Amino acid sequence: MNTVPRARLFRRDDRDQLTDLVNAHLSSVIPGARVSVNAVLSSLERQPDEYIVDPWVVERATIVVEQGERIVAAAHLQRFAEHPRVSDDYRGAGLIQWALSVPGDDGGDPAAETLMRACLAQLRAWAVTTAYADGQLPFPGVYGIPASWPHVRRSLEGAGFSHDGPTEVVLLATTSGLASIADPPAASDVASTRELGAHGIRFIATRDGETAGYVEVDLTVNRAERHSAGPRFAELSDWEADDADVLVRLFGDLHEWLTSSDVARLIVAVDPADADECEQLFGLGFREVTSTTRGWRRQL
Repeated sequence: MNTVPRARLFRRDDRDQLTDLVNAHLSSVIPGARVSVNAVLSSLERQPDEYIVDPWVVERATIVVEQGERIVAAAHLQRFAEHPRVSDDYRGAGLIQWALSVPGDDGGDPAAETLMRACLAQLRAWAVTTAYADGQLPFPGVYGIPASWPHVRRSLEGAGFSHDGPTEVVLLATTSGLASIADPPAASDVASTRELGAHGIRFIATRDGETAGYVEVDLTVNRAERHSAGPRFAELSDWEADDADVLVRLFGDLHEWLTSSDVARLIVAVDPADADECEQLFGLGFREVTSTTRGWRRQL
């Protein structure tokens, strides 16, 4: 006999099942994506990467839905301070940072419905009037509501949330796939250097003593506490070049550095409306792995 799903607050002994639920959702978005138990637990306490928004959070709650002895759904919620330092959009608001569930196999999803009821009850208990929802997990490229999570989208819509924001696409390249441009015949008049940039390691191309382009990549997604078995990832954080030959030269340098760093995959999120940028990245070996919708909200 099926047991009725029951919502309660997260306990530390839920950590393994919660991590399994997180990794199941990650792997449906980014091939090979996995995080450790420690990474999941740390993300429930703080988000140091979100150095602007995270200090605004004054309360957090993690809710799980249990059916029998199995965790079948979970959500992490935050409440932002009612303080002048907080931006107008976030001041006094609530956020469902992520809400995950095991999809029902018969068209129904009682676990997700139970989770959403508990989330709304918590938001109302916090007396927030505006609530946002997202799917940001502690892994690059997994945010918003990815196209591979239709069950999450349905549960948010069923709980009164609506989408009023951008749609972005997440692109992935394998380091080995960059090998085809590792020895470009062009841009022989370009010299390159490497230094630390604002968002990672920056490869800089110069021509006649002037900067001709740069590529910046973030390797901190492989911090020790996040590491789990599987391929290592990096995130392309910024790039600009005077021409295609310069960009190819920079990506050749990047390929060598990623190979030496045992990084197997490179991720970047872009605006699909920017056709030139997308075409440029496709030409460098990237491919689309998902699209994702941001800007989910409702009034309470």
